[in-house]
Amino acid sequence: MVQIGYTMMTEQAGPRELVDHVVRAEEAGFDFSVTSDHYFPWLRSQGHSPYAWAVLGAAAQATSRIPLMTYVTCPTFRYHPAVVAQKAATLQLLSEGRFRLGLGSGENLNEHVVGGGWPSVDVRHEMLEEAVEIIRALFEGGHVNHRGTHFDVESARLWDLPDEPVPIGIAVSGERSCRLAGRLADLVIATEPKPELLSSFDRHGGTGKPRVGQLPVCYDPDRDAAVKRAHDQFRWFGSGWKVNSELPHPDSFEGATQFVTPDDVAEAIPCGDDPDAFVEAVRPYAEAGFTEIALVQIGGDAQLPYLDWARTTLLPALRNAFG
Repeated sequence: MVQIGYTMMTEQAGPRELVDHVVRAEEAGFDFSVTSDHYFPWLRSQGHSPYAWAVLGAAAQATSRIPLMTYVTCPTFRYHPAVVAQKAATLQLLSEGRFRLGLGSGENLNEHVVGGGWPSVDVRHEMLEEAVEIIRALFEGGHVNHRGTHFDVESARLWDLPDEPVPIGIAVSGERSCRLAGRLADLVIATEPKPELLSSFDRHGGTGKPRVGQLPVCYDPDRDAAVKRAHDQFRWFGSGWKVNSELPHPDSFEGATQFVTPDDVAEAIPCGDDPDAFVEAVRPYAEAGFTEIALVQIGGDAQLPYLDWARTTLLPALRNAFG
């Protein structure tokens, strides 16, 4: 059985709207939710980027059933891992056990703002591994002292801890991150339906653990309007992680995607109101072995019609197709 999730995309809506949207998603029957954690939008046309953790705290109080998750937080530049551990433990208490901490090695787009430079991917993976070890140590309780290659922790302790440690997910894109996730994560996260990522995760210790995917969709009764909106706000999506993690500013993404056409976007993202097209877009993730798939409806102003349609049409179609 595949669970279907809702994405609070902080790059395309303000904080109050995001909370309202996840409340509506819970009412519509989505199985879980995820939240991006950005400092910048990908493109200026998206127009937003509130602080994800404040939004999550409000969402935890405004909802009662739907699970919450960062998708994903980088615990190595803007945030020190000791602070991420405190935020995650607090949110788990506020949500009464509904929170999972999704982590990744980050994007230059969001992390450059603290002026620490942008090292090579190998160094970023080293930093992520060390950060996860610090966070896990703090989740265990007691005082933590750490002198590492990238981080120091001086007699830190989390005074408010949930009864069970917060589950940790790690985003993967290749063999090294899969090895890290298989060893240290409780679940794996990916934005591409590549079976080889899950196979690698399993080889390194991930067998039996949840695997969470994500894909963009663009519902609109007017398909041309959906294609136009998807091109305007999401044409960066097909560039791939190796590009998306390196560019430092929305204007960089404007330049990098200047030759992407609406037809290119429409081939990669289901647009319109045909539920069968959305089912077929989800199918590669289900067939690859993802147990949870979060959908991103493109356009902050297009969430409420989408949520109504999802309740009556899309979610029944997806559950009929994938259990």
